[in-house]
Amino acid sequence: MRRRHLLPLLAAPFVAPRRAAAQRGWAPARQISLVVPFPPGGPTDIVARLSAPLVQASLGQPAVVENRPGATGVVGTRHVLAQPADGHTVMFAASGTLTIMPLVTRDVGFDPVADFAPVTLAMAAPNMLVVHPSVPATTLAELAAWIRAQPGGANYGSSGIGSAEQLGMELLHLRLGVELTHVPFQGGAPTVQALIAGTVPMSMMNAGTALPHVQAGRLRAIAVAGPRRFAPLPEVPTMAEQGQPEVLSQSWTGILVRAGTPAPAVVRLHQAFTEALRTQDVTQRLAALGFTVEASEPQVLARLIAADLDRWRAVVRDARIQIT
Repeated sequence: MRRRHLLPLLAAPFVAPRRAAAQRGWAPARQISLVVPFPPGGPTDIVARLSAPLVQASLGQPAVVENRPGATGVVGTRHVLAQPADGHTVMFAASGTLTIMPLVTRDVGFDPVADFAPVTLAMAAPNMLVVHPSVPATTLAELAAWIRAQPGGANYGSSGIGSAEQLGMELLHLRLGVELTHVPFQGGAPTVQALIAGTVPMSMMNAGTALPHVQAGRLRAIAVAGPRRFAPLPEVPTMAEQGQPEVLSQSWTGILVRAGTPAPAVVRLHQAFTEALRTQDVTQRLAALGFTVEASEPQVLARLIAADLDRWRAVVRDARIQIT
C-alpha cells in the first residue's frame, strides 16, 4: 500500500515542470544528453550527475549523463559537435579541454570560441602550489630561493604534457625566472603519489585534490593561484599576495551547447542548470570537493574562455609545449 501511495508522488514532479517549461518558450522534445568527455567519477562527471535529476524535473524530459572519454576531453567534444544544434545535447567541459588542448594539439578538431555557445560556468576551484614537507620553504619567496640553490634547479610533477599542472608551473617558471624541469606522470593520481613519496618536490594542482593531503601534513601549501584565498585553507595566501598577480591558474567546468543553438533554448537551459547548481545539496556536495558553484551568466563563461586562451597561448609559446 505504501508503494501505491508513493508512485503518484514520485511521478508528479515530472508532470508539472513539463507544463511550466512549455509556458516559458522553448521546451525539449526528447531526452537531453549531458555529455561528459571524461570517465565516470571525476569532478566534471560528478557535477553533471548531481545536476541531471534536477534539470530533468525542470525541463520535463529525461536528462541522461553520457560519458565519452578520450584524449583529454577531445573525443567527447568532437562528439557534441556532430550532434544537431537544437539544445538536446549539452556538454560539461573542463577548462583544460577548451583552453589548453586547442593550443598544444595541432589538429584538435574544434574551435572553443566559434563552435560553442556558453550556457553557464558551473563551478571552479583554484590550483594550488604544493611541495613535499622536506622542502624548506613556506612562502613563494623562500621556495624561489630554495630552487635557485639547487644545482640545475628543481623538478616538478604534473599529470602529463599539456596539462593544467604543467602550464601553471611553466607560468610560474616564466614569472620567477627559476630553473624548473618537468616530470610528467600518467594522470593526476600518480602525480599525487609521487609528491607524497618525495619523488618530485612540487606541483601545482587542483586545490580540492591537494586539500586532504595538506590537511594531513603529507603536502605543504605554498600559494593559491586563484583570484582569492581557498576557503577550506584560509591561511594559505594567493600568488598575488606574494607578489605574483599574473600567476593565475584554476580548474573549472563550463556547460555549453553547439553554436547555432536557438537562443530560446540556450536561455531555458541556462535557467534549468543554474537553478540546479544553486540548490543547497549540490552546492554543499561540490564544496566538499573543493569547488565553488558559480552558476553564472553565459557571458561570464565566454570571457573566462577568452582570458584563459590568451594566458595559456603565451605560456605554450614561450615554454614551447606541443603534444602533436
